[in-house]
Amino acid sequence: AGAGAGAGAGAAAVPATGPSVSSPGEARSLYGERSSPSPQVITPDMGPLLLDAAIERAKTRHPRIIAIGDVHGCIDELEALLRLVDFQPGDAVVFLGDLVAKGPDSCATVQLASEIEALSVRGNHEYEVIRWYAAMEMGLKPRAQGGEHYNIAAALSPSELEWLRNCPWYISCKSLGALFVHAGFVAGKRLARQNPRLMMNMRSILPDGTVTAKHFSNWPWARLWEGPSTVIFGHDADRGLQLYEKAIGIDTGCVYGGRLTACILPEKRLVSVAAKKQYIPYRSRKRD
Repeated sequence: AGAGAGAGAGAAAVPATGPSVSSPGEARSLYGERSSPSPQVITPDMGPLLLDAAIERAKTRHPRIIAIGDVHGCIDELEALLRLVDFQPGDAVVFLGDLVAKGPDSCATVQLASEIEALSVRGNHEYEVIRWYAAMEMGLKPRAQGGEHYNIAAALSPSELEWLRNCPWYISCKSLGALFVHAGFVAGKRLARQNPRLMMNMRSILPDGTVTAKHFSNWPWARLWEGPSTVIFGHDADRGLQLYEKAIGIDTGCVYGGRLTACILPEKRLVSVAAKKQYIPYRSRKRD
């Protein structure tokens, strides 16, 4: 997949957890009681055999692209969604921006995204965190108590901040005829001519051509998009799930008590999980 700027690649399984051993000379059973030390057993190197088995298994399945709508720090719902879609090695997860802010655990969300080597486009909330990251690198601090975006930037590790900073404005997958963006595109403009701020913030295009971040019920930008690529986007919880011939919007308002939705390519299958709770009050932006 191509991208509007640099991004990571590939996907890996979330590491499984298991029983631990307190120290090299002290073994414990699954039930916690101390067991007798086992005699040393010399085994052949199983690495090549395990690798061959993994390759053969990969040949029997088809890796997918799993696009995920606005997470907003809802880590429990994200983990539940990855289980529901049966995320496997070889699958590529593409977040549609706004992984962070508003919800319960932005840092854990970025950590998980980074660990599974997911891709993400840049949303308006990532943009604000990145701005604080740049300010902190220059030694700047907020005058008073830091806001949410500053606190997220201060809590993330350097590698996680770098992962966030590398999120592009959009991602293109020519082989699937798909584009991934946070908010949207202006129809009739080449990708290279699209405005990055609009790609992070737009919701509506009015009859006179005005592009705005405001929600005008009758004028969604996606109604004008005719392709040829299908756009997968988020950002617009007011409209919720949007299904057009060449545009699919999957911000279904998880942080507001709605659902977290994934679109699985190439079949464009939609899968979602319900939010555990309403994390913040919903504030409608709808206008006539």
